[in-house]
Amino acid sequence: MSDEPERWTQASVYPDMWADPDEDPRDNDGPGPEGELATYQSVLRDFRITLEMKCQGLDPEQLARRSVPPSTMSLLGLLRHLAEVERDWRNWIVPGDPEPKLYGVRDADFDQAVGEQALVDGAFADLAREQAATDAAFAAFPDPATRVGEDDNSVRELWVHRIEEYARHCGHADLLRERVDGRVGQ
Repeated sequence: MSDEPERWTQASVYPDMWADPDEDPRDNDGPGPEGELATYQSVLRDFRITLEMKCQGLDPEQLARRSVPPSTMSLLGLLRHLAEVERDWRNWIVPGDPEPKLYGVRDADFDQAVGEQALVDGAFADLAREQAATDAAFAAFPDPATRVGEDDNSVRELWVHRIEEYARHCGHADLLRERVDGRVGQ
C-alpha cells in the first residue's frame, strides 16, 4: 500500500483545470479589465481565489500537513504567511510605526501551523482582514506611478510584487494539495 494519493480532478469539461468553467469563481470569461490598475486588481483577486480553492474541502490536519518534505510548507502555513506579507506590504506604505508580526518570530507562520480548527479559522480570518486593510491602503494611491514609503517604491512595483507573491505560492499550493489528497488542476 502506498502513502501517495491517486491523482484526480473534479473538472470534467477541461480535466487539467481545478473546476469546470461554470463552477469557477475566477474571472475567466469575457474581455479583460480596462487599464493597468484594474488589471492588477483582477489578477490579484484571481490568485487569492485560487489559493482559497486549493484549501477547500480539507480538514485542519490536511491543511497543516507538510506534504512535500523536507519543506516546512503547508497550505495552512501559506494562508498564515500571506496574511503576514499583506501586513508587511501595508507597513511599507503606511506612515508611522509598523504593525507587529502576526505570528511572532521568523517562520512562525509555517512552523506553528498545526491542524486545529481554531487555528484554521483564525488563519482565514487573519488573511481576509489583512487583505482588506492592505487593499484599503493601496486604494489611496490610484496612480501606479506614485512613489510611497521610506524606500520610495512605486505603487506599480508593489502591485507587481503582491501578484508575484500570490502566483508563486499558488504554485506551491498546487504541489502541496496534490500530495495531500491527489487533486490536481490549475
